[in-house]
Amino acid sequence: MVAVTLWGSLSAAAGGARTIEVEAADIRALFRVLAQRYPGTAPLIARGIAVSIDGVLYRDTWSKDLPAGAEIFLLPRIAGG
Repeated sequence: MVAVTLWGSLSAAAGGARTIEVEAADIRALFRVLAQRYPGTAPLIARGIAVSIDGVLYRDTWSKDLPAGAEIFLLPRIAGG
């Protein structure tokens, strides 16, 4: 089980939850659980989410393991350019 902090629109899409507990071995499983538990997050996941694990950002490495006790943040993609 890992604790995950949701930022910005992800928190709103999860009914206002800021931190959730998730049983997931890697980022891909985390996204699957998040979309099942909070369907409003699915479009945000599809657009792209950055995952911070102990301060390191992952954007396309969905097989990255989620170590127990790690500090995990999910950040929605920010439009702009």
